[in-house]
Amino acid sequence: MVASFAGYAIYLAGLRQRLVEPNRASWLIWGTSTTIEAVTYAALNPRTPQSYVFLLSAAACLGIALALWRRSRWSAPDTVESLCMGASLAAIVLWLVFREAFWAHMLVVAVVPISFWPTWRSAIADRARERSPAWGLWTVGDLATLLLATRSGSQDVGEYAYVFVELVCHASVWFIIGLATINPLRSFGWRDGRLRVLDAYAPAVNPFHIAENHLGKAVYAAQGFVAGERIVRFGGRRVSAKRLPRRLLGSRDRYLQVAHDAYLGPSGGIDDLVNHSCAPNAGLRFAADEVVLIAIRDIAQNEEITWDYSTTLADDGWSMGCRCGAPICRGVVRAFVTLPPERQHWYLARNIVAPYLRGTKPPATNRRALCGLG
Repeated sequence: MVASFAGYAIYLAGLRQRLVEPNRASWLIWGTSTTIEAVTYAALNPRTPQSYVFLLSAAACLGIALALWRRSRWSAPDTVESLCMGASLAAIVLWLVFREAFWAHMLVVAVVPISFWPTWRSAIADRARERSPAWGLWTVGDLATLLLATRSGSQDVGEYAYVFVELVCHASVWFIIGLATINPLRSFGWRDGRLRVLDAYAPAVNPFHIAENHLGKAVYAAQGFVAGERIVRFGGRRVSAKRLPRRLLGSRDRYLQVAHDAYLGPSGGIDDLVNHSCAPNAGLRFAADEVVLIAIRDIAQNEEITWDYSTTLADDGWSMGCRCGAPICRGVVRAFVTLPPERQHWYLARNIVAPYLRGTKPPATNRRALCGLG
């Protein structure tokens, strides 16, 4: 009983922190069947400890089902979910009108694996949807109940069957998501001066998403960034200017000038796709061993992330037409020295200009410095 209710508490905590994405069809079936079973048992066995346990379990199942419906928009169940719900509810109705207690109870046993089918599908498709220690606790609780029942010999065959099927179903989900989820060191920890619950199961959130705009592919913020925050590290191999290809076209044309005679090649990552803007919300900051894109103002969620390509350009002979759409769009992207003095000072004051461009006018090169838009 302790393991079972601890499982409900942890599962609700994970639901509140959006660490799990339970299947609503399964929880609707469980909430309905557990409630009917609890009410029926309490009517036949009033004021017994087990009747209160059933009622608390029903309340927990209904609480999770209601929380699922409240936190997300309604979406109709798919065909498999509809079949499972229909079969389960039909069995429950037959259970209520059946005269024979044994066969009525066996109908409830048959409902259990049917009700688990939507959750199995969901967990197999993405284990993170159900990655909660609760499944391990429910399995342990079922096993303890089954062992206690067999040792006392006070249960009939129907009761054994129900507990055994519950045990197998809970254990199957636990195996799908990983047995290590019950590790208490991953579930609880003292950090930053307070107890943290389930932090180890928080999914890694992708801070970006790729979408198409009038320039082609563009990088958008999937979460907000505050001014001064690191956005992404620019990768790629360092390449000598003498080794650059003569003609660079399409997706291969992504070279970032980092010195008079050196470039960073394409990384194949998100940094290759960040577009230019004449009024950017980010800029490149250079360190001894890395080049990092920094937010130069607060960037809102779903806003495109951009930087000014001119802040790294030294090639006087290279230019690129600009269609960024900013009110101060220059119409063409050229070397840093071609920017108006006040704009150069603006970038320099924010430390988002390649170090080799600061100070004296750099010598011209005969290579293009950067990728085209998109």
